[in-house]
Amino acid sequence: MTVTSRFAFLAAVSSLACLVQPALADTVPTDELAARFGALEEVASMSLSPDGRHIAYVAPNGGGGEVVFVADMVAGGTPKAVLTSNASGTKLVDCSWPTDTRLICTIVLSTRSAGDVMTASRQLTLNADGSDMKVLTRQTNSRSLRPALFGGSVIDWNGTKPGTVLMLRDYVPESDLNTHLASSLSGLGVEEVDVVSLQRHPVEQPRKDATDFFTDGHGKIRIVGTSPRTGYGYQSGVVSYSYRLKGDGGWHDLGKIDYSDGGHVRGFEPVAVDSAQDVVYGFDDAGGRKALYRIRLDGSLTRELVLSRPDVDVDELITIGRNRRVVGTSYATDRRLVEYFDPSLRSLAGALSQALPTKPQISILDASADESRLLMFAGRDSDAGTFYLFDKATSKLEEVLSLRPQLAPVKLAEMKAVSFPAADGTMIPAYLTLPVGSNGRNLPAIVMPHGGPASRDEWGFDWLVQFFAARGYAVLQPNYRGSAGYGNDWYKENGFKSWRTAIGDIDDAGRWLEAQGIAGKGKLAIFGWSYGGYAALQSGVLDPGLFKAIVAVAPVTDLNKLRADRLYWSDYGIVDKMIGTGDHVKAGSPSENAAAITVPVRLYHGTFDSNVDIGQSRLMADRLKAAGRDVSLVEFPGLSHSLVNAAARTQLLSESDALFRKALGL
Repeated sequence: MTVTSRFAFLAAVSSLACLVQPALADTVPTDELAARFGALEEVASMSLSPDGRHIAYVAPNGGGGEVVFVADMVAGGTPKAVLTSNASGTKLVDCSWPTDTRLICTIVLSTRSAGDVMTASRQLTLNADGSDMKVLTRQTNSRSLRPALFGGSVIDWNGTKPGTVLMLRDYVPESDLNTHLASSLSGLGVEEVDVVSLQRHPVEQPRKDATDFFTDGHGKIRIVGTSPRTGYGYQSGVVSYSYRLKGDGGWHDLGKIDYSDGGHVRGFEPVAVDSAQDVVYGFDDAGGRKALYRIRLDGSLTRELVLSRPDVDVDELITIGRNRRVVGTSYATDRRLVEYFDPSLRSLAGALSQALPTKPQISILDASADESRLLMFAGRDSDAGTFYLFDKATSKLEEVLSLRPQLAPVKLAEMKAVSFPAADGTMIPAYLTLPVGSNGRNLPAIVMPHGGPASRDEWGFDWLVQFFAARGYAVLQPNYRGSAGYGNDWYKENGFKSWRTAIGDIDDAGRWLEAQGIAGKGKLAIFGWSYGGYAALQSGVLDPGLFKAIVAVAPVTDLNKLRADRLYWSDYGIVDKMIGTGDHVKAGSPSENAAAITVPVRLYHGTFDSNVDIGQSRLMADRLKAAGRDVSLVEFPGLSHSLVNAAARTQLLSESDALFRKALGL
């Protein structure tokens, strides 16, 4: 099957789905429905070659792991598998194009060492046909005094000659015992690297206190961030930025940011340099909310507010192409909105959204070197999304791949923005998803708090929400106080220090569902992942019995343990401040109050979770068992925080549904 005919086949499947959508969720066995929604996305990442002719995408390998495919978008033909990873603890993350014929791919390796999950990244380079694969990351040797966990990353695709890129490098000092050849260089630096010969030379000498470097997209380093460490080697949480004038090698003060308490970043945080305007774009506070600014890098440091909102944070900068040209910004109100600075892109995105049948949101993912061809993604709440290639010269929009073709026959539910009153009268924004065809009355219902807590839910496709809606549940996702995206006052002190407010809002979400008649009496359950799992468990402590069953995936369960888990990591001081000290720590730890929980609890956790250690779930399970409660813990060997595994996700969905149906008497 050729690439072009494959697109036609996918389009035909989507058309056929319209004929069978209304009844499928009712007629398909639960396990099969769980398998459809638990299946991984067909594409984990996708990129476009500089000439716009080829795409490279990372897809799940049927037997586990990932595979990189390259497809010719001009000549067609079957996509070619050029790189595969199926080793345990090894994950292919993404691939990009330094040239028209060569790829750079990122691989992440995870293992357990001395009880902790250790992750390391490496950069590989290979030809687009899979030949001549080499490790691009500079390797350490037997004299190296520590492992190099960070394998570098490309910060500029334009070196001084074709086929060279600028890469961050973690310089590791070496022992000088019995040798005069040992290197004493240490810290973060920048190298120019030839992606074929691997010849390299330093562009910026390493600095022990360096945290990042920013280029102008044309091969010039313009900004450096530095941060001192404490006497124990912990991060200070304060980063100072310096910039260069054009053609000047010296550094000048730009400003600093402070994130030392794990809360909102204070100060101007640079994101991207625009060479043509000679400015840096970044985010800073405006009236208690994040806003987009630009600062001139000509020595004047003239500062201009580009965009702010009175209701939500402006939190995303949009760049495209090999030069990472700044083209717009975005923010999320009821839906994520984009404001393009480029009039032609603004017009194009609007026209394409209206032209496609589902009126999706359009995102520009990549572009050819001359920006004549654009790689785009279109999706919405009831459409998992499709990748497209747009040719400006011909105005042709070509379908590339559907993100979740296995859901084509399933009619997906619509997500609606709502708000509900908290106990103190504060209106809490949320998203409500009702089963397709439902009258929205007397339903089994799930409150699903998001993770973070420095995050927020947004309008769009969500595989968890859509599965439960397909099984007949109403799902409410509250953006409780403690969420990010709504400014400093909404964030409070964070969802741990201010847990009573956050969990109170989440419990009030359940009460609102009942008061509105959406949830039948005694038909409430709660499901959460990460901080959401913490919130699900803590809701059972704060208001026992409100929710008749709890599912917590990779949850934090003990705040003092969360602090202790980071003791030997560089961010310990930040985590310590984020949690704080006082009565709220014990009262806000579900494991310390397990006996208060009276309903069935199911815990799910990957053993290679570097975000929340699996010991958190093991502790909770032990405490609940000791209190005589109904609890089970499912461990997924070798999986990380997100459980990126179809079998694991399918099991999670199927078993959670079974628990809820039993607990709610369905």
